Amino acid sequence: MSKKIRIKQVRSTIKRIESQKRTLEALGLRKIGMEVEHELTASIKGMVAKVSHLVEVNSIK
Repeated sequence: MSKKIRIKQVRSTIKRIESQKRTLEALGLRKIGMEVEHELTASIKGMVAKVSHLVEVNSIK
């Protein structure tokens, strides 16, 4: 069983470059305060790193 993480959007996408907006959308985040859960894979790690200034990440036990 792989590790799961909870990702919460804490900053707006206004005045952000298009690739960051698309990355948040691909993660399933559309509004500030929205939270999603994902399995921790290499692709998810890369997406989170790309928008780390817009989100908070917590691990789920």
